[in-house]
Amino acid sequence: MAGNQRLVTDSDFQEAVEKGVFVRVFKDDHIVDSNAIVLRFSETTVVLQSRVADLAYYDRDECEFFEMKKR
Repeated sequence: MAGNQRLVTDSDFQEAVEKGVFVRVFKDDHIVDSNAIVLRFSETTVVLQSRVADLAYYDRDECEFFEMKKR
């Protein structure tokens, strides 16, 4: 995956889970989360973790997910 690639398909999300890449989430053209990793996903939901006890659930249809470039 190249940096800043949009995650759309199940295979995109599966690769993000396996590689532990950081993602950025946009909703309504605003950043709602960043520096989080994808823990799991389904057809409708993506679960992200940004800190040990910090989980967030996002609707796949309402949000856009992008792999963040490595620094």
